[in-house]
Amino acid sequence: MATRSIRDKQKDVQDKNLAVLTALLKDEDNKYCVDCDGKGPRWASWNLGIFLCIRCAGIHRNLGVHISKVKSVTLDSWTSEQIAMVEDMGNSRARAVYEANLPEGFRRPQTDSGLEAFIRSKYETKKYIAKEWVPPQPRTQVRDGIFNLFAPLHI
Repeated sequence: MATRSIRDKQKDVQDKNLAVLTALLKDEDNKYCVDCDGKGPRWASWNLGIFLCIRCAGIHRNLGVHISKVKSVTLDSWTSEQIAMVEDMGNSRARAVYEANLPEGFRRPQTDSGLEAFIRSKYETKKYIAKEWVPPQPRTQVRDGIFNLFAPLHI
């Protein structure tokens, strides 16, 4: 019976996480892929805190997990720490950080090779990043009974 209880708790946590992700995807800026502006992203790079379309998610996977850690919003299990990262960043803030120095009149590439080059410039070499941006320091908080190093501390 204890095993069933643990499974039920894990399912409850996953259901809550899915509800949070679904709510985040309703935010106007998260309704579009952060990299190509494709409508209806269903993937995310949780360590960057961004929502992606399937095409850009594939490119992010090719960057390597040392740069971008990609998950499906609906098909994969999410931890509270991963949820906290996308809650804290989101596409709007990510664009302000990673695209702060895009050239005036910049148009997002439409070809696969152009899009990959743009994404690599944006996250691998950080060509357009805001110079004053400092990545957030891990914070501690207990959420869903799990010690969370990344969620904002609420006092």
